[in-house]
Amino acid sequence: QVQVVESGGGLVQAGGSLRLSCTVSGLTFDDYAMGWFRQAPGKEREGVSCINWNGATTYYVDAVKGRFTISRDNAKNTLYLQMNSLQPEDTATYYCAAVRAWDDLRLLVRESVGHWRPGFGYWGQGTQVTVSS
Repeated sequence: QVQVVESGGGLVQAGGSLRLSCTVSGLTFDDYAMGWFRQAPGKEREGVSCINWNGATTYYVDAVKGRFTISRDNAKNTLYLQMNSLQPEDTATYYCAAVRAWDDLRLLVRESVGHWRPGFGYWGQGTQVTVSS
């Protein structure tokens, strides 16, 4: 059984930092590209960043470029998102996704989670990030 579990969320003041983690079990971690998404209340889930299987290639949406850093440790089956200079508009539930194909994941992050299709991969349950002004 595949499990995708996010952690590290919390309440932080504007300008602060958080590091999210996503631990995966039940699959071969380095067979999957990994991504971070977020969903604010009343809004659609949107892409944040993604990383290919070995960490050599990353992608960030413009809203987080220069502030967030994605990384992975394949030996620990864990994905990370270092978030610096957090702003109130970063407040959301953050989700981790494991996706078999890098091109599919990048499309999801860059365009829309509406491109998700059965068999793409797996989602976590999310971790809440709240940034106070």
